[in-house]
Amino acid sequence: MSQVRAFIEEHFHHYNSRELVESAKAYEAHLAAGGKMLVSLAGAMSTARLGKLLSRMMREGKIHAISCTGANLEEDIFSLLERNTYERIPNWRALSAADEKALLDRGMNRVTDTCIPETVMRHIERRLQDRWKHHSAAGTRRSPAEMMWEVLDDPELAQHYQLDPSESWVLTAKELGIPVYTPGWEDSTTGNMFAAAVFRGDIPSHDCVISGTAQMQRLLNWYVNEANTNADKPSVGFFQIGGGIAGDFAICAVPCLLQDLELDMPYWGYFCQISDAVTSYGGYSGAVPNEKITWGKLDVETPKYMIQSDATIVAPLIFAYLLGE
Repeated sequence: MSQVRAFIEEHFHHYNSRELVESAKAYEAHLAAGGKMLVSLAGAMSTARLGKLLSRMMREGKIHAISCTGANLEEDIFSLLERNTYERIPNWRALSAADEKALLDRGMNRVTDTCIPETVMRHIERRLQDRWKHHSAAGTRRSPAEMMWEVLDDPELAQHYQLDPSESWVLTAKELGIPVYTPGWEDSTTGNMFAAAVFRGDIPSHDCVISGTAQMQRLLNWYVNEANTNADKPSVGFFQIGGGIAGDFAICAVPCLLQDLELDMPYWGYFCQISDAVTSYGGYSGAVPNEKITWGKLDVETPKYMIQSDATIVAPLIFAYLLGE
């Protein structure tokens, strides 16, 4: 037995720790029965370097699709290219407004205890500009993830890597052909850069980047294909890290298929969410899993888990458990 698994099973017995154990066992059982798993990624998980374990999970056939925020898509590549120039802020809770302004003036963008340098953002912007112009001229369209994959296709880029490329979950998804959906991409640095490029007239229109609704159609096709391919196996599972649009976009594929398209499709076959949000009036991120039954996302019998804790602690523990660490 792995050391992590042994420790968890020996010491995690109640409350959120017990929920962690049960969710990991159910995840494992879902895969063992032939099911697939979609992971949704919110929060600054790429900056927290969750990509190292995400990549391993993909390579070992434990993750089959990703829905993520635009920030997680781009920050994985920022980290790959310029991690050595990041700055760690040990006393981040004590920073004054003047301290924050000083970081801005030096081109350091803070994410809790880590600062991302503006230089890497502009580096990627230049490369994406080339792809946006290419597809605008060709009349072709790509998703935000596909645009980033084309940037990664440039063999010249590898000389800039400051992390082992095996730690990049975006690069791993590209290599394995794992679909990546990025709803609300405009709420990201590269999404803002694209809007600015169109505003300036550098790019003639928004058409070269596939919209969120078009990405939803791709997700619907993927889900239908998986459901039809695995008709006698569990339907696709849903592992949600954080809340927000990355999770709500992807999980809505099932009610869209059932209610809007009126197709005979299975509900999500497994559900687990890690979030530090609490149940509140109207708050999606803290909504208990049973609430999703009323929206046609989960069934009464769907295995459901809610772990209210820090995802940067919980997700690595679950992944290590599944990987046999």
